[in-house]
Amino acid sequence: MGIFSRLNDIINSNLNSMLDRAEDPEKIIRLVIQEMEDTLVEIRSDAARTIADKKKQSRRIDRLSAEVLEWERKAELAIAKGREDLARAALGEKNQLEQTVQLLIQDMEDLEIQLSKLNEDIANLQNKLDDAKARQKTIVMKQSTSNGRLQVREKLHDRRVDDAFSRFEDLERKMENVEGKVESFDLGRSKSLQEEFAELEVQDKIDEELAKLREKVKEK
Repeated sequence: MGIFSRLNDIINSNLNSMLDRAEDPEKIIRLVIQEMEDTLVEIRSDAARTIADKKKQSRRIDRLSAEVLEWERKAELAIAKGREDLARAALGEKNQLEQTVQLLIQDMEDLEIQLSKLNEDIANLQNKLDDAKARQKTIVMKQSTSNGRLQVREKLHDRRVDDAFSRFEDLERKMENVEGKVESFDLGRSKSLQEEFAELEVQDKIDEELAKLREKVKEK
């Protein structure tokens, strides 16, 4: 059984309320659209049959109306020839045909009312369908955006990121300790040429390790 069991359920449904209650709005809106499209096909088929019935009735009315005129002509001919009995019989046939035509005209009016109602139902359902499809696009976009934001949040809360920053801070402390030791040796005396080159080499190594670590953290 579909989400909707009758046309009125679709036309009178509150789509916003339905989506608010749904655990999976994208799935619900997809099923709603499918149900609407199926129902629209059925209503259009009913309308096509009603139009065909209307055309059939119209042709029958035209044919019987022509027969009414023919029996009237025959009645006039019979009167002209002095055959009142034949004229009476012809008028009887004419009267029966006229009654049948009146019934068919009433049926035509009923078909017109039915067709008008079907046309109204099709218009209402098409509006609902257009609205549902527009909401489907909005829901898909929101879901895609939400999933992207969730992935970013998960990465930000990943322990690997925290561990990388922790190692980054450890390395900075080590660098500060090395710098402190180097500066302590410089207190009260001037640096030798060899010490100055050694200091440069140590600094270059630390800078290289820091650059690699920054790149690694940036990638994550």
